[in-house]
Amino acid sequence: MLAEDKKMNGSNEQVDREALTTRQGHPVIDNQNIKTLGNRGPAMMENYHFIEKMSHFDREEVPERVVHARGTGAFGYFETYGKVGDEPAEKYTRAKVFQDAGKKTPVLVRFSTVAGSKDAPETDRDPRGFAVKFYTEDGNWDLVGNNLKIFFIRDAMKFPDMIHAFKADPASNVPDPRRMFDFVSRSPEATHMITFLFSPWGRPATYRHMQGSGVNTYKWVNDKGEAVLVKYHWEPKQGIRNLTTKDAMEIQGKNVAHMTQDLYEAIERGEYPEWELYVQIMEDGYHPELDFDPLDDTKLWPEDKFPWLPVGKMVLNENPTDFHSQIEQAAFGTGVLVDGMDFSDDKMLQGRTFSYSDTQRYRVGANYLQLPVNAPKAKVRTNQHRGQMSMRTPEEAGGNPHINYEPSMVGGLQEADKSERTPHNPEYSGKVMSEQIDRPNNYGQAGETYRAFEEWEREELISNLSDVLSICDKRIQDAMVHHFTQADEDYGRRVKEGIEAKMKEIEAKGDDDRLPGQEAGVKSKYGEGGTNAQNEAVDEAVEKGRETDGY
Repeated sequence: MLAEDKKMNGSNEQVDREALTTRQGHPVIDNQNIKTLGNRGPAMMENYHFIEKMSHFDREEVPERVVHARGTGAFGYFETYGKVGDEPAEKYTRAKVFQDAGKKTPVLVRFSTVAGSKDAPETDRDPRGFAVKFYTEDGNWDLVGNNLKIFFIRDAMKFPDMIHAFKADPASNVPDPRRMFDFVSRSPEATHMITFLFSPWGRPATYRHMQGSGVNTYKWVNDKGEAVLVKYHWEPKQGIRNLTTKDAMEIQGKNVAHMTQDLYEAIERGEYPEWELYVQIMEDGYHPELDFDPLDDTKLWPEDKFPWLPVGKMVLNENPTDFHSQIEQAAFGTGVLVDGMDFSDDKMLQGRTFSYSDTQRYRVGANYLQLPVNAPKAKVRTNQHRGQMSMRTPEEAGGNPHINYEPSMVGGLQEADKSERTPHNPEYSGKVMSEQIDRPNNYGQAGETYRAFEEWEREELISNLSDVLSICDKRIQDAMVHHFTQADEDYGRRVKEGIEAKMKEIEAKGDDDRLPGQEAGVKSKYGEGGTNAQNEAVDEAVEKGRETDGY
């Protein structure tokens, strides 16, 4: 047995191995050499195994996600407490996943970064996706959120523009933080999220030591059809750990996939990560006593008014055995709810509900829900069929496979019994319009968050913002300082002073033959893109590269 075989197997024991076959099930007797005329002659067209092998290789990747491309995941279970705090769960929701204390529901969790590509470093400053698929007895439920509990924008109309601004320059393909701040300088509602993102909270140490949140506001519905607003929060039992920029850069220099490796190896050695699920509950309504709209996803619900109530725990105890089929092709959607849950009028939630599932139809195909990782454990009975790569079984058609429509007098499927599910029927009265909400309060909670940080977190926040904003257009600098000052006077002052100090530092290092960095007229060593560290890395690659003769 080769040393590599021993390493991969984890022992010195001989392993009985199965024979390699083609995808048609035919034994492969030579997987090293193509068929040729003589051992160095032209190849034969009858190279069936080679042609099949190579043509599949050419097609083995699906398009990466536009957002949340870089990710990993694991399987486990959710165990309900049967209660919401001290009250029975059925008071608020008839969703079976929360009933009967001790009941376990299988789950799949996918963690991710948001803006980076599929192979982006996991140390990048970026929100982290935290998506959970519950394979419940009533069908799948997807709770799709992030590690941070708020978001940059409150209206889905702005989402494509936001992501464009956060990604690399479309001309040079170089990441440029000036693009992000150009966008958020004109989006004051992002001030709260920027405050979190540029603090150490923007770089979680590992996925295991990271909070999760549903971010958007949902509804719970009980047996009477009564609804309450609800927010979801995952709290890691391993504790919360974040990285400073310095620590993150040191880790990135050694490993760009440290979070994936950490999660996989922790589960392999039996250190199963756990999270407790909490909810906040609020009566559905306008709530004039609040200085913000409770449906606004740029806001936190104050814990003193809406306490966190424990409802269950999640344990991840199983790693994927095929990353592509189980994690890369895993598909989540905010519209995937079960009976006992409903949508709120959160504008971002409404937009995400279309976008997420539509993305998967494009990436994986119209029948993505038939893949094992996405298929519910509950029975499927549907008249939606055909399309590319359909794996629909005759049982899905119900009692009469000849009837693929509904309603019918003679057979086929029929609607579920309405009497078992009292509907929640909210009432609406108002004009149709395209306007922002009437209680934006873009700065109040941003200031509260800034003041709640520990001093080392504030120092890290100011340093990170100053470093990036120092290379931005003067108009962007002024706008961002205004936003921060509106949130907290000390916040704005320290960022302004930090920008000025960084610019003097840049000017002192600048050379006359370098490109100017901004309209302020300051000579800068930084060209089209990047923070100081990014641009220094470009220079150092040339300066430290050792010349050698060609061969």
